[in-house]
Parts: sequence; structure tokens; C-alpha cells
Amino acid sequence: MNMQLESHKSIAPYEPKKGEEYMSPEQLLHFRKILEVQRAELCREIDRAVHVMQEGATIFADPNDRASQESDMALELRNRDRERKLIKKIDETFHKIDSGDYGYCEKCGVEIGLRRLEARPTASLCIDCKTLDEIREKQMAK
Repeated sequence: MNMQLESHKSIAPYEPKKGEEYMSPEQLLHFRKILEVQRAELCREIDRAVHVMQEGATIFADPNDRASQESDMALELRNRDRERKLIKKIDETFHKIDSGDYGYCEKCGVEIGLRRLEARPTASLCIDCKTLDEIREKQMAK
């Protein structure tokens, strides 16, 4: 049974109809589908990684082999943690869709834009506010 699983990257970008209102029911449905598929991909990846880590848990006598395995496991765990955080952000985004807040900047309230949401469906800031945040982060790091 070779079943091809759907990827969020295979979903065609939304083409708004002439005069269509921003964040119409069709647009919200489109982004919900992208997020559902992305969430399912992440869950599959986490399940796969846990299975691989359980199977690969070997106790090596050689300290170098053991250190290499521990390093690989640490990297795998960091990746899984990042995926877990993204799943949480996706769940928060579903809540925004349900409450009618999706697609609008959390800071200034302007439309985030369809193209930005296609690239990052969990975006919560418009490009201007995100850019300002990144500039502030760089200044604080200095």
C-alpha cells in the first residue's frame, strides 16, 4: 500500500476572486487546510523520530561512539522541540481563524497579506512590525 501523503507545499496558492473580501470564508478554509496538512506532517515526523530514537538506543563501549550518538540524539531532540513549538503555534492559529482574528497583525491590526500568509501561514505580524522586531533583537544582541 504505497499511499502518497499530502504535503502543505503541494497546495496551490490561493487566487482571490475579483472584489473578494480579505479573509473571506474561502480564504480561511484554504489556510486552515494548509495548517491541518502541515500539522499532520509534523506529527508524523515526530512519531518517526521517536521510533528511530527508540530503535537506535544502543550502549556503545567506545566513548567516541557514545559521544557521537549523544550528539546526534541532542540534535534530534532540538529538532523535535522546534516541531512541537510549531504545532503549538499552529493550534493557536486555528484559534485565531475561529475567532476571526486570523490574517491581521497582532501589533498594528493591518492585514498581513495573502502572499505573506502563503509563505508563513502562522505569521502573526505584518512585515513592517516583524522587521522592526528583528531590528530591535539585533540591537539588543549587541
